[in-house]
Amino acid sequence: MINSIHHIAIICSDYEASKKFYIDILGLKVINETYRAERQSYKLDLSLNGHYVIELFSFPNPPQRPSRPEAVGLRHLAFSVENLETVIHHLAQFGVITEPIRIDEITNKRFTFTADPDDLPIEFYEK
Repeated sequence: MINSIHHIAIICSDYEASKKFYIDILGLKVINETYRAERQSYKLDLSLNGHYVIELFSFPNPPQRPSRPEAVGLRHLAFSVENLETVIHHLAQFGVITEPIRIDEITNKRFTFTADPDDLPIEFYEK
């Protein structure tokens, strides 16, 4: 019935800051960028390794969504990575701070968290 996750939609408060984070820092690629004048809104379609993964939206004055403490709704966005130290070093070059590396108690895999410009938790999970 369901084949895969098609994409994740994110509404940001500062379009240029979020665009820079997802493209320049995380390395996602632009598929399409559309300005919708009637909504005063951008829609930016982003891909990862050739797969459409994120729709980044901007809207005038979007309401804040609580992220911490744990709130109902999307908890975090997770990316699979080969090596955490490489990712942490790359992020640090852009001033992006990550949490200390943790071990998943179920899989024994290593992971860490950071946040996007709107404080959406971003997880990097080592293969």
